[in-house]
Amino acid sequence: MLSFFAWQDGRLVPRPLAISPWAPGKLSGTGLCGLLARELEPHCPAGFVPARLTVDLYQPVAAAEFELRSTVVRRGSRIAVADAELLQEGAPRVRASAVFLTPGAEPPGTVWSPDAELPVPPPGSMSPDGSPPLFKSGDGEWSSDFAAHQNAERKVAWQSLPPLVAGEAITPFQRAAILGDSTNHVCHWGSAGAGYINADVTLTLARLPIGHEQGLRAESTIASAGVSIGTATLYDRTGPVGTAVVTTLSNARRRIDFAATSADELAGTG
Repeated sequence: MLSFFAWQDGRLVPRPLAISPWAPGKLSGTGLCGLLARELEPHCPAGFVPARLTVDLYQPVAAAEFELRSTVVRRGSRIAVADAELLQEGAPRVRASAVFLTPGAEPPGTVWSPDAELPVPPPGSMSPDGSPPLFKSGDGEWSSDFAAHQNAERKVAWQSLPPLVAGEAITPFQRAAILGDSTNHVCHWGSAGAGYINADVTLTLARLPIGHEQGLRAESTIASAGVSIGTATLYDRTGPVGTAVVTTLSNARRRIDFAATSADELAGTG
């Protein structure tokens, strides 16, 4: 069965799905976001829900031995905050923070919210154990044909992810964290491939996703002088779940031509 990581000799080691398409020998941001969510999730107090995850991808992580550690910053009656970091050779490479909140009654009154329909593929399109992603460009049909979606149309991705760690059930929070990193994919995949790389990811959740399938729809892209901000809506078959925002840097010399890369290689791409 596919997974991003597996246990070997008492430590987590990456599988091919966790390897970055930008640089063989490095880890992809998708798997890293999932690992940091996994590290932070035990700090969510009973009765709280994950509401925000921010991951700073400030240094490449080699596909080699690493260490994860985390700490509780604050644990109050309505809000809890925890930090985590990934280290290699004793030095921090990636850091993350999470905010956990207590749900409660909605305040009175009505506020504006968008009413645009979020597209979903037919039921049964995805296996609960993970499937190649489906994409929708503009008003086109869903398909997993990467070449057909290498265009300048608005992108939507639909995914069912395999386990983050072999032998462990993937959690809704881990699913959301992994897919949040893929905001770069739906926002910055254009007619010539993808030319931006994530510097950070911020995922906000009003609730946890339901079921094994999740969608990610590009909402906006704002670019200037090699820096681009991408924003996407995360949703499931019951409706919107939250948003994801990525801050990215131009990486044109290592541009990824998705049309020339297999679906298996890109199943977890950010």
